[in-house]
Amino acid sequence: MNSVSGAPSGRVVSIDALRGFDMFWIIGGDAFFRALFQLINTPWALTLLDQLEHKEWHGFTFYDLIFPLFLFIVGAAMPFAISKRLQRGDNRRELYVHIMKRTLILFALGLVYGHILEFDFDRFRWAGVLQRISLCYFFAAVIFMNFRIKGQAIAAGSILVGYWAILTLVPVPGFGAGILTPEGNLASYIDQLFLPGRFCCFQFGDNEGILSTIPAIATTLLGGLAGHLLRSAMDQRQKLLGLIGAGIGSLVIALLWDLLFPINKLLWTSSYVLFAAGWSFLLLALFYWVIDMRRYQKWAFPFIIIGLNPITIYVAQSVFDFGSIARIFVGGFVDHTGVFQPVFWVACVFAVKWLFLYFLYRQKIFLKA
Repeated sequence: MNSVSGAPSGRVVSIDALRGFDMFWIIGGDAFFRALFQLINTPWALTLLDQLEHKEWHGFTFYDLIFPLFLFIVGAAMPFAISKRLQRGDNRRELYVHIMKRTLILFALGLVYGHILEFDFDRFRWAGVLQRISLCYFFAAVIFMNFRIKGQAIAAGSILVGYWAILTLVPVPGFGAGILTPEGNLASYIDQLFLPGRFCCFQFGDNEGILSTIPAIATTLLGGLAGHLLRSAMDQRQKLLGLIGAGIGSLVIALLWDLLFPINKLLWTSSYVLFAAGWSFLLLALFYWVIDMRRYQKWAFPFIIIGLNPITIYVAQSVFDFGSIARIFVGGFVDHTGVFQPVFWVACVFAVKWLFLYFLYRQKIFLKA
């Protein structure tokens, strides 16, 4: 399979596939493997099961990579969209309008995903995944519009160093400076002051809160640097080595920084940004090598289908009950699968979601925010 027939033109297949791999875990892959590992119930399976849960505070698991990987991919796609259009002389005002429009749509979809239409504002969560994606996209896009590659790299580095300085030097009333406990850190304090409604996913602040969104912009910018590398005039081997080098370098810096500024997803610490970015660079390198260099694409087709409509399925699964659709077709089998029932059921629900995306693909419907 040398190309993805029916996909929008001008897309990088390895980026679409990696985006689909990332979304796979969000739309059912995580539930499937949780059920599978619980069924196997051996020490190694339970160890893998732990990797499908977020760390409660400091530390890192595979599941802590899912969201930053998506933001990284958002950034990686920017050189193929924004930078390309700037270089060919497209109207800058129209580009800004496009950026603003996409930002507002994503933010609004995030509010809908959070059930704002229930009008229960006291218990409504104003922060969220799509809200953070929209803000990171907006600020990263503005930086892309106004700075060259070197300036974008400096912006990412400045954000990470600045966030480190703010969280470690600015005192929190009643706790002091540099306290990184759930109740004593500056990000939680800012959320308690300015973010209305309820928090997720810890008591004292929101894991997609106000202050912690700033370093997430750097995550997107680092993805942009990967995209610039893929779009450059280098040969494929140089691009691959560049991605691997960036990945290893990011991991080393992250582990050293972790000694002073712990890796923490809920706070989105600078060390966490670099640690997640390191794995993101390496995953992109792997997908690029297999798909674009070795031209092995058939295996990635299921991921590509997901990657072409990621926001669509993310929102759709909060609005529609795909389980009800699955039960129409397999309801008679579910109760007769014994100990395999949890695994069988989540696989069926995931299959319905994937077939929905495949229908959109066959109809050449690619919904963009």
